[in-house]
Amino acid sequence: MKGPKNNLTWEIKQFDLLSASEFHDIIQLRVNVFVVEQACAYAELDGKDPECLHATGRSKDGQLLAVSRIGPPGIIYSYASIGRVVTARESRGLGYGKDLMRNCIDFCFRTYPESSIKIAAQKYLEPFYLEFGFETVSDEYPWDGIDHVDMILANRSSN
Repeated sequence: MKGPKNNLTWEIKQFDLLSASEFHDIIQLRVNVFVVEQACAYAELDGKDPECLHATGRSKDGQLLAVSRIGPPGIIYSYASIGRVVTARESRGLGYGKDLMRNCIDFCFRTYPESSIKIAAQKYLEPFYLEFGFETVSDEYPWDGIDHVDMILANRSSN
């Protein structure tokens, strides 16, 4: 997907179509938020990136402001998945996270029409994901020192 929305240009690419520079920017933003900002020492590079697609939102000047990782069914969960959802600190509150999620959800349902979507959400962001129709399907559990819940968004075609 490519096109301006909310002042960003959105793309979803397979790993092998990312340039080294694009992947560097993705990992840098994820590490800046998940490891540094959230003070959580964990293995950000988990070996799943090459099997996933990567959604990005860039400003007109090329700055990466929003990213996520889309796992095809069977890669992270039996369902399609959206994870590593991040917006840059300086761009929060501008709606980029919501645009990112809408793009990823639409992509998943178009690309994997037989699959629902599963996420492991940080507990404090549960209300954010509920806005998109995700339902909590697990008790709260710690993951790398941060409380999470599993959530599923039922496939629209099955409704």
